[in-house]
Amino acid sequence: MPGTRNQNIARQWLKAFNAHDVKALVSLYDENCRHTSPKLRTLLPESDGMIRGKPALEAWWTDALTRLPSLRYEEVSVTADEKRAFIEYLRHVTGETPLLVAEVFEIENGFIVASRVYHG
Repeated sequence: MPGTRNQNIARQWLKAFNAHDVKALVSLYDENCRHTSPKLRTLLPESDGMIRGKPALEAWWTDALTRLPSLRYEEVSVTADEKRAFIEYLRHVTGETPLLVAEVFEIENGFIVASRVYHG
């Protein structure tokens, strides 16, 4: 069934994130990946909202999980085809209202080559 492999990648991503296992999370990405997020634009304005490569991604998530030790994502839906996975999740942080987030993964050869985060 088309997309099953990419649904599995998206669910592995959620599992690694919720375990705060940055190494497992980054292992799902291509070496030359791109990650775009409104949080990057806010917290690292010089990035213009995008980082590139596994080392930058690892640094970004290590910092996020250090700053927000209660951060976890609750799956709402995962949809995929042979090229992309689309996930919706609720972002939970102690003391904050849950935030609905959507994220698109572009996947090639079993690795995420680009990810884009959307939220209000």
